[in-house]
Amino acid sequence: MYFISIDFLSNNLCIFVIMKKLQAFTLTEVLVVLVIIGILVLLALPRIMPLISKAKSTEAKLQLSHLYNLEKSYYYLNTSYSTDMNSIDYEQEKLTTSGGTANYRIEVVSASKKNFKATATAVEDFDGDGVYNIWEIDQDKNLREITKD
Repeated sequence: MYFISIDFLSNNLCIFVIMKKLQAFTLTEVLVVLVIIGILVLLALPRIMPLISKAKSTEAKLQLSHLYNLEKSYYYLNTSYSTDMNSIDYEQEKLTTSGGTANYRIEVVSASKKNFKATATAVEDFDGDGVYNIWEIDQDKNLREITKD
């Protein structure tokens, strides 16, 4: 590395070139560290994936519980359940496939005077195995996982 020093104090323009070696890592050392980090990530990933899937399924549980409360309120006013999301005032958040944050598509599958069934279907395959997570809730607030991811 070259450092250039210019002396302006005297009338003469003097340029001093000072050679100094800087401490740094070699390319080989940096690559070895990156390989070690990559191996550690590959070892940890299978243990982390179920935790990620479990955390994302919390969204489905919360949204279905919210939908249950809206359906119950609608039932108390109209003595029947509804399949229309607008009539129960449920607004689906924008899905991750459309640039939003919601991981589950919520829909009321069936509704009648005495019962209803709603599902939350994952829009992404969380662990890459080709199976999409599905949750279900009914009029008795029986929340259960239909298909595990």
